[in-house]
Amino acid sequence: RWLYGKQICLFYVFCGMLFGICSLSILTLLSTVCCLKICFPVYACAWTCTAVFACSPLPHWGEYGAPPYGTACCIDWHSPSVNTMVISYPLVLFVFCFVLPCGVIVTSYSLVLVTVKESRKAVEQH
Repeated sequence: RWLYGKQICLFYVFCGMLFGICSLSILTLLSTVCCLKICFPVYACAWTCTAVFACSPLPHWGEYGAPPYGTACCIDWHSPSVNTMVISYPLVLFVFCFVLPCGVIVTSYSLVLVTVKESRKAVEQH
């Protein structure tokens, strides 16, 4: 069971969410910057977006709590609550912190590969 109380549980999950989502956000930004730098001559902030999602359960949009085994704290993915605000958090988190970043990463690196391939062809022609 979790030994450290509710406040430490909240802090533990908050840190896990903050740094976990930030890690994926940084990878997303890196892939986007790499794509923009290689494919387009322009540039494209991970902490602000990350902090919004990590802080959201604190004002009760979603919930942090113990998983079924109770050995740690995490997002309450299986909340029995019928409150749509609590239920919507895992769905929004999944879409905006996993699906969308993964899509951006795949698209960015695909564009990088296409641009490098085209550049290689152009160099070979000269």
